Amino acid sequence: MLSEGANIAIVEDGEKYPAVLVAIHSFTSSIEVTQQLLIANLISLWGSFKVNSVTDAMKFRFLGPSGLRVSELCLGTMTFGEDWGWGASKEECRAIFNSYVERGGNFIDTANGYTNGTSERIVGELISSDRDKFVLATKYSFPTVRGDPNSGGNHRKSMIRSLEGSLKRLGTDYVDLFWLHAWDFSTPIEEVMRALDDLVRSGKVLYVGVSDTPAWIVSRANMLAELRGWSPFIALQIEYSLIERTPERDLLPMARSLGMTVTPWAVLGAGVLTGKYNNAPPATKNGGTSGGHVERRLDAANSQKANDRNLAIARVVVEVAKQIGSSPSQVALAWLRTRPGSIVPILGARRLDQIRDNLSCLDVTIPEEHLRRLDEASKIDLGFPHAFLANPVGRDRLYGGLYSRMAQHREP
Repeated sequence: MLSEGANIAIVEDGEKYPAVLVAIHSFTSSIEVTQQLLIANLISLWGSFKVNSVTDAMKFRFLGPSGLRVSELCLGTMTFGEDWGWGASKEECRAIFNSYVERGGNFIDTANGYTNGTSERIVGELISSDRDKFVLATKYSFPTVRGDPNSGGNHRKSMIRSLEGSLKRLGTDYVDLFWLHAWDFSTPIEEVMRALDDLVRSGKVLYVGVSDTPAWIVSRANMLAELRGWSPFIALQIEYSLIERTPERDLLPMARSLGMTVTPWAVLGAGVLTGKYNNAPPATKNGGTSGGHVERRLDAANSQKANDRNLAIARVVVEVAKQIGSSPSQVALAWLRTRPGSIVPILGARRLDQIRDNLSCLDVTIPEEHLRRLDEASKIDLGFPHAFLANPVGRDRLYGGLYSRMAQHREP
């Protein structure tokens, strides 16, 4: 029943309506307009997300067994800063970073000692306007103060001291991934894993990973973490490329078994896989070349990396690249991305053109016949016990002479 005031007629479009009904209609109409505007804004916002998902070629992976999403290529920043004589200027670093981000990358890797801390400072500046968008990884283990025995190593004092310094240089209060950079063969595994877990519980570190460490140590560490309820290593950083396939013996099978993501470094073999050293003058004893040119980053490693075997592999890479219309770098990276397990290559560049070329590996598919050729050129002897266990005679004996009748075989 309408109140007396509600019986006051309001004429609209030649019709008489009670005032209260007009008010309700007006209120309802305003709600509908608001809803329509809200829906329109949501559609517009979703449209912008859809555009980004289409134009950004980079896809994402879960980092190890965690729920953290990382882009399928990681940006390495050991070249950020000119302190070591061969790195990139701050302006070039920004251009490299922007090119990576424009392709959809979100995974940034640095370390406490890269270019004497300059790398972390530059990275911190580059991500400062949108810190939470990025998965930021840094490392500890190598000393930052010469003459101080506790400045480096895997122990708790080195770990805490290094992290606090990294957080200051990066201008953030947490890192997404904290790597143990290299195993020191002296700190107890229990000390390392408990200290890392304390950092995760403090919120300064979200996940932990391990780099340049034997498979048996990583396996023991993760089993210990599982039994004690501590944070395990979810990622493994190692040297891996067409000229360095020895991790296929134990490290990579271990990573697959434990569900760890592998982030290979030196993916171009210190430049050897680009083919640029195949026609270069031979290296001299001091690491330069007989032609007078010095590639400063390879001063110490040139004689080891640019050997006959590796140069032969590089020649095959160059030939495959010509046949499929890609650059040698793109072929070397595309090969890595075909390897079994979760592989996220780390890209390192000193120039904008280098990172752009490397990022284009996302557009390269290597035909099967060329993959076989690359595998054949770079294959290694797995050695004992792998070769022994793969011997058909011994394997058949383990199955009582019935191996060929097994309907299912588990991958080693």
